[in-house]
Amino acid sequence: MAYVYQGGVALDYAPCRYGASRAVFRGPARDLEKPYVAVLGGIETYGKFVPEPFPALLEAKGCCQVVNLGAVNAGPDLFLEDSALRGIVAGAEAVVVQVMGAQNLSNRFYRVHRRRNDRFLGATAALRQLFPEVDFTDFSFTRHMLQALQRSSAERFEEVATELRNVWLRRMAALLALAPDRTVLLYFAGHRPPRAGRAADLHRDPLLVDAEMILQLRPQVRSYQEVIATDDPVQALLVPDLERTAALSLPGRAAHAEVAARLQMALSQMLK
Repeated sequence: MAYVYQGGVALDYAPCRYGASRAVFRGPARDLEKPYVAVLGGIETYGKFVPEPFPALLEAKGCCQVVNLGAVNAGPDLFLEDSALRGIVAGAEAVVVQVMGAQNLSNRFYRVHRRRNDRFLGATAALRQLFPEVDFTDFSFTRHMLQALQRSSAERFEEVATELRNVWLRRMAALLALAPDRTVLLYFAGHRPPRAGRAADLHRDPLLVDAEMILQLRPQVRSYQEVIATDDPVQALLVPDLERTAALSLPGRAAHAEVAARLQMALSQMLK
């Protein structure tokens, strides 16, 4: 996978797989026979449009190998349902888990693809009964589907949102439990976690996750790090015109550098 910058310079993501996993991550691949830190997350961890995402910067700071397990549109299900990835987490010296959105996981209302968690596979009978006016064959992606439900009925949508938040808490707790006492929880987004009880904003990531939800997870981890990224107009200049809006919505180089610095301090205490 590569995105061509203006000027003809291509950003090579060196896609790779680990072991028997079919999931594709940003490379180059790391040697799992040597000590490593595993970083799990979504598009921010993957570092789309960024030449050196924070896992690479963290490794360059002298930390042991850092395995970037960030995947575009990943949810907790990607890591929980893949035995090869669970094995990588189990073998890590330390683990960083990015706070991912609550939309990309299977629940009692709909199912998602096991690897491409943003892919909407189908509504359950419960969701069709809750929204009988909606034709679910129109949707391929979870965010698009949820936005349509919210427009159809904000009140009924909150029942879906409550289910997603509850499932997210259970799945994230299970993910953090894979590496007890050696996990850093990372919130990396363009805004602070919203207060609980506010109407869901389906245009801001991580979707449907509020400050209270994160607070419930913090006792399970050794460290919690929160980095609020600001727009990086320079980053937008490095991508094709059609992708500039998407690039501006993602953390830029300065934000990735800040995350790497914060993680270096947190991990130095854990890896002594």
